[in-house]
Amino acid sequence: MAIDFTLAPEHEEIRRRVRDFIRNTVVPAVKGFDDETTVTTRDEYLRVIFDLREKAREEGLWLPHMPKEWGGMGLGHVELAMVQSEAAKTRLGPWILNCAAPDEGNMHTLLHWADEEQKDKYLRPLLEGRKMSCFAMTEPEVAGSDPTLIRTHAVKDGDEWVINGHKWFISNARRASFAILIARTETDVPEGSRGANTAFLVDLPQEGWNDVREVETMHGSTGHSEIVITDLRVPDGQILGGRGNGHRLGQYRLGPARLAHCMRWISQAETALDMMVDRALNRYSHGSLLADKQGVQWLIADSAMELYQCKLMVLHAASKIDKGEDFRTEVSMAKHFVANSLNRIIDRSIQVHGALGYSTDTPLANMFQHARWARFADGADEIHQMRIAERTIAAYRATGSTNAATGGLPL
Repeated sequence: MAIDFTLAPEHEEIRRRVRDFIRNTVVPAVKGFDDETTVTTRDEYLRVIFDLREKAREEGLWLPHMPKEWGGMGLGHVELAMVQSEAAKTRLGPWILNCAAPDEGNMHTLLHWADEEQKDKYLRPLLEGRKMSCFAMTEPEVAGSDPTLIRTHAVKDGDEWVINGHKWFISNARRASFAILIARTETDVPEGSRGANTAFLVDLPQEGWNDVREVETMHGSTGHSEIVITDLRVPDGQILGGRGNGHRLGQYRLGPARLAHCMRWISQAETALDMMVDRALNRYSHGSLLADKQGVQWLIADSAMELYQCKLMVLHAASKIDKGEDFRTEVSMAKHFVANSLNRIIDRSIQVHGALGYSTDTPLANMFQHARWARFADGADEIHQMRIAERTIAAYRATGSTNAATGGLPL
């Protein structure tokens, strides 16, 4: 078995181009957008970021995750990992390359599940950057990590479906031109069954889709909306992926999407570690630099080891996706480990920075607020642990060994 972590020359060149574009073009252009002392009008903000999107197209860095025949760069998940990690060095980077959530996951979903008419109407405008989308699955009344409990229901009425329900934390809903909405359609299927839900394509805005509020979180307004759905009518032709396939479609979407989150989180963790080391090399206290003190060295060492593990886990899971192998366990492991490592590494960096890290004079405080979300987004820690345990036990029962559940690696 050959193990080679070097990139092909053409992919190394792509990484260099993405890095240079983010560092030299994007970062200077968006500097000050997150600074409360800098006044930026919405018109100016939009002008800058849409101009950057056009430059990304010109540089050939548009849609790194999509096939070339659909206007993308045609990268596999291993190559996408290095693009996402470079793009996420700044908050707007993935959006400027048109590979940000939730549109990225919805593009994959539409490419795989939509018919030709639906691809032309919904996928193509997403790829061209003319429209934005959302994925409406999570509900406040039931556990968001268990879509078999969804209460939003759709009832057939002639050639239409009438949908009623309640959704929340629907990312991008206020900016979306359409939603992929998950609702229960099969009343004869027992509760808890995976064949009860169906995905619908819903044009927005539309009567019956009521955007109640943008949910405030510990880091402020986030673009995550609460939606009340009242007698929303959707034509039968707007079903995506076939009736009763909503659970399968959602799981297909979430696997690669979870890994894409990990790719972006690795970038944030690396930024926090870089800042930690820089602070340690420049802060003098009690007779020496912080970098010379064993306690600080341990914080740096633990963070470096965890980041190394994060990168290896993401690369291995990405390689399994590219090979068409079962990647569920590896993605669950990566999602859980990277999310928790992100929180720990940022926290250590704040500690080394002291009061400066706790202030908003550095990006660390804001990074830490956002990082806490990572431990329950796209599946809470405990759900991933439950699934990992189930697959580990199943592997042992089937083969007498847990090897298949720990990466299936030859050691």
